[in-house]
Amino acid sequence: MDAAGWDERYRGSELVWKAEPNRFVAQELAGLEPSGRAVDIAAGEGRNAVWLAERGWEVDAVDFSAVALEKAGRLAAERDVRVRTVQADLMDWAPPVASYGLALIAYLQVPWPQLAEVLSRAATAVRTGGTLLLVGHDAANLHHGHGGPRDPDVLCTADQVAGVWRPYADVVRAETVARPVVDTEGHSRTALDALVRAVRR
Repeated sequence: MDAAGWDERYRGSELVWKAEPNRFVAQELAGLEPSGRAVDIAAGEGRNAVWLAERGWEVDAVDFSAVALEKAGRLAAERDVRVRTVQADLMDWAPPVASYGLALIAYLQVPWPQLAEVLSRAATAVRTGGTLLLVGHDAANLHHGHGGPRDPDVLCTADQVAGVWRPYADVVRAETVARPVVDTEGHSRTALDALVRAVRR
């Protein structure tokens, strides 16, 4: 889906996703001491960016949907925090080198060559000792989990992501994790996500 498509999806007054952070983002980063600037790549409506700002990070929220970023700005204002929004196509976005203490990529579902490029740019944007975190729909979810994209080309594995980051960082966690979800009929189901956390060398 292109920026116009996402703008249309986000155009409703309600949030497409809830305002609380993703469960794995919160679990992995709640204990991380804020250290200056963080970047939320493909930030959408800003739920993770706002949560990071509430914890003391100076957050750049990057997305190609102007509508989503406007909603992120409103959510930040409601929570009385500041988030800097950056409208950019990630294929053209060139982050400043070694300037962030944290780079977060949550559910950026694009073809692997594009994702690998974004992963590399994220790694170079993080300074030594900084944290890299990816959470996304795992390739295994297509046949063994519930929901998520049905296009295998936009799904990846934790091992693929870790492979891109290893030349830059020490990978401390790379695995498939289970996320409980409720289907449209109210039944409890399980989604499978890829989770990778690394520390920049």
